Amino acid sequence: MLLAIGSDHAGFAYKEAIKAMLAAEGHIVRDFGTNSEAPVDYPDYVRPVAEAVARGEFERGIVLGGSGNGEAMVANRICGVRCGLCWTEQVAIWNRSHNDANMLSLGQRTITEAQALAIVRIWLVTPFEGGRHIARIRKIDQPCK
Repeated sequence: MLLAIGSDHAGFAYKEAIKAMLAAEGHIVRDFGTNSEAPVDYPDYVRPVAEAVARGEFERGIVLGGSGNGEAMVANRICGVRCGLCWTEQVAIWNRSHNDANMLSLGQRTITEAQALAIVRIWLVTPFEGGRHIARIRKIDQPCK
């Protein structure tokens, strides 16, 4: 899968671990930064990921920060993006199966690295259920049309 990833300083370490896992599993990943734990403003790294996903340049995107909340908020300001903050594998399954999310947000200060990797793995393989969820997705996306 072709993936975009980005983080601020508070999500940098997990971003690096997720990139390594994804590459080892055969995914193609473009890193939008940041490139260290030096303090930065997360919108500067999250917005380009979301815009690239919205343009269709990447199948999905992953963003990280301390809590993941601000990153999800920034991503969801971009039309065509449905980004959910996930903190368990079950939430990641619902994120994909019910919301057809094309972006995932994670908080490095809220979960372990092992949990983050497991969440990413399950999120990548979970399909959208369709059915009753389609009408809801249309309503989410309506302001963008």
